[in-house]
Formats: sequence, C-alpha cells, structure tokens
Amino acid sequence: MANVYLFTGFPGFITTALIKRLVQQDYNAGQINLLVLPSMAPQAREEVTRIARAENIGADKFHILTGDITMPGLGLDPAENARLKDAVTHVFHLAAIYDLATPEAVAYQVNVNGTREVNQWVLTLNNLKRYVYFSTAYVSGTREGRILETDLDQGQAFKNHYEATKFEAEKSARGLLDKVPTTIIRPGIVVGDSRTGETSKFDGPYFILNLFERLKWLPLLPYFGSGQAEANFVPVDYVVNATLYLAHADAGAGNTYHLTDPKPHIIREAYALMMAELLGQQPFGMLPLAAAQAALAIPALRRWLGVEKEALDYFTCQSYYDCAQAQRDLAGSGVQCPDLKDYVKPLIRFYQQHKDDPDKQVTGKFS
Repeated sequence: MANVYLFTGFPGFITTALIKRLVQQDYNAGQINLLVLPSMAPQAREEVTRIARAENIGADKFHILTGDITMPGLGLDPAENARLKDAVTHVFHLAAIYDLATPEAVAYQVNVNGTREVNQWVLTLNNLKRYVYFSTAYVSGTREGRILETDLDQGQAFKNHYEATKFEAEKSARGLLDKVPTTIIRPGIVVGDSRTGETSKFDGPYFILNLFERLKWLPLLPYFGSGQAEANFVPVDYVVNATLYLAHADAGAGNTYHLTDPKPHIIREAYALMMAELLGQQPFGMLPLAAAQAALAIPALRRWLGVEKEALDYFTCQSYYDCAQAQRDLAGSGVQCPDLKDYVKPLIRFYQQHKDDPDKQVTGKFS
C-alpha cells in the first residue's frame, strides 16, 4: 500500500521543498495531507496548484486540512481525525516560529505547546511508520566545543527564545523515542538551493548580504570580530534529500541527526566568500564585534541595514556539530553536503535578482 503523509509547516520553505522532492522521488507516496492554519489555506491552495503543475501530477494528491497545532487533536475536524488515525503512515512536524527575535510567549506557545500537541496526536495513529520531528542544531545554546548528536540537556543557556523553546520541544519529542519510530532532524543554518540559490526569505546569513548591499558605497568593509566560530550553512536541497532518505530508512528510526556541514568554513572565510561574490572585493581590517553590536542596538540603524542584532551572537559561539551518525547512515545514499565555495555563486545570484522583492526581505523584525 502507498504511504500516506501528514506535514505541518506548509507552505513554509523547507516543508514545501520536502514535498516537491517527495513527489519527485520513489517513496511510494500516496496522499499528502497538509495541516495549515485557516488563515493560511488560500496561500496553501495556491502553492499546491504550483507544485502539481510543476510536477505534472493531479492536485488531488494533496489534501489541505485546516487546524492548529497548539489545540488538542490539532484542531482538526472530528471526521478528518478519524480518517487520518488509520490512514497516516508518516508525520513530518516542521511548524514552528523560527525568528531569532521572536517574543518568548509566542515562541513557547507554537514551538513547545504545539509540539506537545503533535506528539500526543501522533500517539493515536494506528499505522505509523515514522514520525519526523524538525529540531535545530542550535538546541545546544551557548555550549561550545564538540556537540554530539546524542547530546541534548547539558545544562546549557540559550542565546534567544528560539533556541530555548526548540530545546524544550525536542525534549518533548524525544519522549516518543521508545513509543513510536521517531527520527529527529537537527539542521544547521539552512540557506538556498545549492543549484538555483532559491530561498523564500533573506534571513540568517542573508542579513550579511543586506549589510554589504547597504554599505557597498564605502571604499572598504571590515570583518566583524575575529570570525573564528563555524559558519554552519547547509543548502536546503541537502537537508531535504537527507531528511527524506533517513525518514524512510530503517536506520533512521530512533536516531537524532545533525544535518550540518561536516567540513564547515569559519565565519571569517564565509564572510569573505560572500563579499567577493557580491561586491568583488575582500574585507579589510576588523570592526570589534562589541562595536557592531552597539550599533545594531539602534532600531533605526538595524532597520536601514536590514540586520537582526541577534544574528551577531553566532559570530562568537564556537561550537562544532559532530554529524558522524548522519554521515554513517547516509553512506551509500548519494546524499552529500556540498562545500559553500561550490554553491556561493547561485546563492548570491538569487539574492541579486530578488534583493528588492519585499516578499523576500524580512520586514517588521528590526524595531
């Protein structure tokens, strides 16, 4: 029988990319159920139509469900819930608040309470083959040094509410490891597709491109701090291909995976690569990180630059994300993480083509 899927987080960037790849590959995919907030249903229908046309498949392969992950039973219609209870074989839970500057209450309600409700719902399914929970490598918080895939609660502090609430959510998801076949995915910082550069939003490392774009009139641009921390960027196509493989492989059940770059560049190197590609120049000198943080404490300046001040916290936290388990279980799959230097050109090209698109730029977050 065909697999029946349920995804949360649609039409978000990674969820949409997962679904596109799922229908392209041979995973015996039957119906794909998409749980969305009622307010997101029109956008979800438009995205489903685009995917169906692009992949030359019928839109009836997709079933849009309106609900809310923070509600008991996910806020689903009782008749739909009864149908899904026996039908669903794979659940991918990606719905979350990803903004580094999100208020604590909002992040907790969606990331923690929402995940608890999804976990409870998953336990009611009769034919579940795999539950895939999307965490983040940065549940490590302020820990430095080598971070193992088996590590979680080490008494760490956190740089922001995003990290803290994803940590709590992963603890909740790990409670299912001995109850249902569960795979926990911890990506690094997800960037655009390594072939096309396509991404949905210019956040994360794209804030640095915004800064370059705003200050390109200067004759010289400095490094921000020493930049010795790792720039653990991973292209979305690597994350998607690795996730789908591990979600269907027997080895994936019961494991947590760092989908991180096994040979990451340090921030100083990544910064120089991006500047060279965007502006055709190299950084000169160094602005102390404390000075940059002080400047970004001014709301008007961060709005003008298009940079979240919280992003600078990742310039100093020297964590190494061990991904040995992921590399072992992906061996022979053909799925490998490319080097940033090999895909920086399409990333920058896509940014240059869409930098003035207000739907790509993250607005309203720099107040």
